[in-house]
Formats: sequence, C-alpha cells, structure tokens
Amino acid sequence: MAYVKWTFIILFWAVLLSFLHYTLPQNDIVRITDTYEKREDIGANSLFWTRGDAGASPNDSRDVFFIQTRRAGDDIMVYRNEDTGWGWPPYFKFNSSNLQAEAADLRSTGSEPNWVAIRHYGWRAEFLSIFPNAVALKSVEGPDVRIIPWRAIFILIVLFAVFWAIWVRWRRFRAARIDPVLSEAADSFDDAAHGLKSRRKRVTDWVRGR
Repeated sequence: MAYVKWTFIILFWAVLLSFLHYTLPQNDIVRITDTYEKREDIGANSLFWTRGDAGASPNDSRDVFFIQTRRAGDDIMVYRNEDTGWGWPPYFKFNSSNLQAEAADLRSTGSEPNWVAIRHYGWRAEFLSIFPNAVALKSVEGPDVRIIPWRAIFILIVLFAVFWAIWVRWRRFRAARIDPVLSEAADSFDDAAHGLKSRRKRVTDWVRGR
C-alpha cells in the first residue's frame, strides 16, 4: 500500500508541476528571422491549440500566425501567435494580428541582429506539432539580457497563499469536527470489543464450571 500511496503522490505533483510549467509565462531572448501564416488542420493535439482568433468561429482547420526565430546559440524556435480570448489559459489575448505586425517589423539578420524578448507559454514538441504561443514581445539590448519572471513569481505566490489558507482551514476543521468523531468511534469500538471479550470470558467460565 505504501508503494501505491507514493505513486499517487508523485503522479499528482508531476501533473501539477507540468501544468504550471506549461501555463505560466516564460521569456526567451531570440532574433526573429521570419513571420508567416499557415493553414493548420487541428487534430489529436487540439488540447495544445487555442480556439482561433477572438470573434472567429472555432474550426478544426484554420489559418495560424507563426513567428520563426533563432536563439543566441543559433537554435531554431518557432512560436505560434493565437488569441486566447476569454478561454484558458487566462491571458486575455486579443491582439494576435497586431503582434504579428510587430514581429514582422522586428525581423533581423545574423549580421545585424535585433534581439527580442518573447513572452510566451506552452511547449515545443516537434513530433506532436506543438508550438508555444507568443503573448508579447519587445526589443532588448542583447542576447545576455536577464529578465526576471515577475508575473510567474507573483502567480506562484498567490497560488501558494491560497493553498496554505485552504490547508490551514482544513486542519482546523479536521481537528474540530472529524478527529473527535473518529476518536469517539474508536472508543466505542474499543468498548464494544471489551464488552464482547468479557461476555466470551463469562461464557467460557460457565462452560468450564459445568
């Protein structure tokens, strides 16, 4: 049973941390090489796509904006640029067209790089055709600029505070309501077991006396 308990605990934390890592905002320093629009057929990986531009009808096939970039180490990273609207995750992004125009204006070459900080959420998985979704971007001085993720830190602090408040109230409720009931039930069980043992002893003594 201990193995089953620890398996569930590890699985719970793995799912929770993966969810937070996917959802919370992250920042990449990149050089934008190109922007384009492509028709995408959304299939089994629809969980990792939004519902399309805000105001448009949700489809399984739609045009999606993409932003091609290179990092300082010359690694390629491709971002999608989709509205999140009022859905999840709650970035309330409605400006994908404006962001695409801004990204196109910030394109640069390796000989004259213009470094850009892209705030995004999500993962890049080539074998599943999953792309992180760009939320915002801005020019920075160079590839070594360090950006402190204040938004992610603030969200984590709020989540921790909510979790701690729920945990404290649960412990108080358990101490005040549940533990006394369980203790009373255990005492009643012990009294019943003691009474049964006493009756069995009296019966045994009576049989032996005969």
